[in-house]
Amino acid sequence: MSNFNADGGSENQWDDRGELAWNEFDWERYLREQDEAVLRYVKFYESCRSIPDRIDKVAEKMNWGQQDWTDDGADDDEEDDEDDDSPEDVYTLHKNPIFIASKAICLSIGRSWEKLAADPARVPQPLAVTFLAALHRCEEQSVQALHALDFGDYAMAVSLLKRAMGALNTTLALLNNEAANELPHVREWRDDAFARFFDLREIWLRVIAECRDELTRPSDDES
Repeated sequence: MSNFNADGGSENQWDDRGELAWNEFDWERYLREQDEAVLRYVKFYESCRSIPDRIDKVAEKMNWGQQDWTDDGADDDEEDDEDDDSPEDVYTLHKNPIFIASKAICLSIGRSWEKLAADPARVPQPLAVTFLAALHRCEEQSVQALHALDFGDYAMAVSLLKRAMGALNTTLALLNNEAANELPHVREWRDDAFARFFDLREIWLRVIAECRDELTRPSDDES
């Protein structure tokens, strides 16, 4: 997939971490850095909203087309031992480009909806809560899919991403039903947010396509 690597450079990197000895402060610092990556994606994404190929443009801005996003860790032995403890060299799911992109776009959708739905005069509270619950299920299923992807279970990743897209369709159905169409503020928000939903769908469809390619590729035992 252009500028995305479904594995996120994760292959064998859990084993390569070796005797990494971080305390709670180290991990908190690391997680904050990954939170900043999500926010950086949101910033780039919002600045590229009017660009047709914004998914790939944002990936370029995130430097995901460079070697460090496709490296499988084969050259790690050439690095100094002390470099192994640097945040740049430690892989967790939080560094997966698909995780960052999905998390960021869901955050963008949720944050703008929460701002709108905070006013009951604009959004009935049952709709506000139901929509956020559906969006949460959508994000949760996508994160589970990326966990499966990280462990090389491509078939499970496909199944979970299909569930995520099912939840995504539920959110769209809530916005498109007759009751929502009678709410001018909801209609306006929906028209502005539609591109975000379809960008999420496009990202997940790309990952599904790559997973299916992996599933049809002959294994080492068959070659």
